[in-house]
Amino acid sequence: MKQLTLKAPFTLSGKGLHTGLQIQATFTPAPLGTGYLFKRIDLDGQPTLLAVAENVVETQRGTVIASRSNKDVRVGTIEHAMAALYAAGVDNCIIEVDAPEMPILDGSAAIVWNAIQNVGLEEQGGEKEFYVVKQRIKVEDPETGAKLVMLPDDDFSVDVMIDFNSTVLSNQFASIDNINQFGTDIASSRTFVFVREVLPLVQAGLIKGGDLDNAIVIYDSPMSQQDLDSLADTMRVEHKSVDQLGYLNNKPLTFKNEPARHKLLDLIGDLALIGRPLKGRIVATRPGHTINSQLSKKIRTALRAQAVQAPVYDPNVEPLYDVNRIRQMLPHRFPMLMVDKILEMSETHVVGVKNVSGNEPFFQGHFPHEPVMPGVLQVEAMAQVGGLLVLSHVDDPEQYSTYFMKIDNVKFRQKVVPGDTLVFHLSLMTPIRRGVAMMRGYAFVGEKIVSEAEFMALVTKNK
Repeated sequence: MKQLTLKAPFTLSGKGLHTGLQIQATFTPAPLGTGYLFKRIDLDGQPTLLAVAENVVETQRGTVIASRSNKDVRVGTIEHAMAALYAAGVDNCIIEVDAPEMPILDGSAAIVWNAIQNVGLEEQGGEKEFYVVKQRIKVEDPETGAKLVMLPDDDFSVDVMIDFNSTVLSNQFASIDNINQFGTDIASSRTFVFVREVLPLVQAGLIKGGDLDNAIVIYDSPMSQQDLDSLADTMRVEHKSVDQLGYLNNKPLTFKNEPARHKLLDLIGDLALIGRPLKGRIVATRPGHTINSQLSKKIRTALRAQAVQAPVYDPNVEPLYDVNRIRQMLPHRFPMLMVDKILEMSETHVVGVKNVSGNEPFFQGHFPHEPVMPGVLQVEAMAQVGGLLVLSHVDDPEQYSTYFMKIDNVKFRQKVVPGDTLVFHLSLMTPIRRGVAMMRGYAFVGEKIVSEAEFMALVTKNK
């Protein structure tokens, strides 16, 4: 799958939920590899902020990112826009905003989502980089009962359970089994607040732009009509009757479980701070911006330690090329054929396997009492896997060979020993031109990178 950006820019205007300012945000196409970048066009120099978990500085009633060097460079209430971009499959986008927060619009992600659908998406050259959940990951807060669990899955799916001490809103559940459901099932779900929470939020200088059109207000604790009217005056919204408990919003609920669906929306927006689309299942109990960001930060920490994930290797899956097909395409033979099978291949990447046996001839001398696979042979095996990718671009690959022209940035991170299974991932750095391919390769044992290199290869027809 290729990375995507917007086909054209679009601009949205509205109030800021917390500042009450009239705000304009322009979503523009961005180059390959940009990610989600917020630009404060109202500040000197128009500083930018990358929307990643390590830049989150506040999570009270919304997600706020800020510059590490200058905390005045900040953008808040980003989660709804982030959720819409993520769910639409947008990988790269620059959001120009003229205030310290995004406009709240109608309190959901629907307006941003619809604008994305209207302008459309444009495919870019590079492939999407997914974060694949390979084992159970959990974060929890015993004090609040909040818990998020990520589980391996072939696609992206979410289950959300919320629980409030409220006679109006107690337990609710929402889920999506595929991100494609976002537009119809989740995007229009609005943010919500309890009447009993409003006054403390107002006193804290928040929700200056909140009203009954951009939030669901839940009235679940009886108060006098005078107190309710006074609160309405403070928020500059119309008066509502206290005759019965319930929802005090102008627009009826879009779904019976709209609050739970909005929590799911917020969770997607906060998970977008990982910086990559996910393949995995998330089970969330009482999620909120704080614990959502904790999970995203945990994954970002793992990504900083090793930016490239190991390919998924399932030995039960039939290989794309077995050793017999590899022998037809490569001229190498014992003891120099160093690829056992190819697991997957696209126009720009390939994944291959080398099983390292204790009977490898090089172990006789490297070293008799401590067998270690020579690094140069790891690079050779990597190059052979890359050669199969290059040869897949020509007709009659049996009539061609690939040769090294240059090797750069070689690193060896840990030993490879008998019994290890080397899994190689190679990708084209640039399109193949005149038979010359530039590739970046990684070799993994388990989840760890053991070696990596960049190299140039030439494919030429045999004489």
